[in-house]
Amino acid sequence: MNRGRLITIEGIDGAGKTTLAAGLIDALRARGIDVIPLREPGGVPTAERIRDLVIDPELPVSARTEALLYAAARAQLVEEAIEPLLARGTWVLLDRFIDSSLAYQGGGRQLGIDAVRAINEFAIRTACPDRTLLLTIDPGRGRSRSHSRTRELDRLEREQDDFFERTVAAYEELRSQDPQRIRQIDAAQAPEQVLQAALGELADLLPDPS
Repeated sequence: MNRGRLITIEGIDGAGKTTLAAGLIDALRARGIDVIPLREPGGVPTAERIRDLVIDPELPVSARTEALLYAAARAQLVEEAIEPLLARGTWVLLDRFIDSSLAYQGGGRQLGIDAVRAINEFAIRTACPDRTLLLTIDPGRGRSRSHSRTRELDRLEREQDDFFERTVAAYEELRSQDPQRIRQIDAAQAPEQVLQAALGELADLLPDPS
């Protein structure tokens, strides 16, 4: 049996990752692909408990602790869900993965991309994304979308403009280092246009319809 594909969606808060994920699930299943959506941090019970800790704006969490918590949740998700699914030939679609830590903690928190990459490579082992869809949007517009939601803002969503500017810059650095894997999509487009652009960036991974 062929190994499944690991597809990740990245971008700052408010870029439209959740909307794109929903559209991709429908589109991929319509093409006969067995695909499972998962979220980060979370996706399995242990990782969901870590999620509660790391996003709680009322808890004091240092930058290094935050990075380690994300990596720990990721390690459990890989062990318990991602690797077994890929091994049986299922595609996995992730709303965030390792690049989020590299951008948010490495760039936004200024811990350094290489330092954060080291702990996350230990966490994910062989679960490297086959393709990453990077939704790009002006940080101010993304924040406006996030703040319009009715739920309480989490720890990262409450950060200031300079934090998101560093995060965006880190995402761009990652994309320039690995343009074959990380494909940029303009998130300011209408959701249907974003979906079609995403499918175009996945075309070489999709099975032959014939």
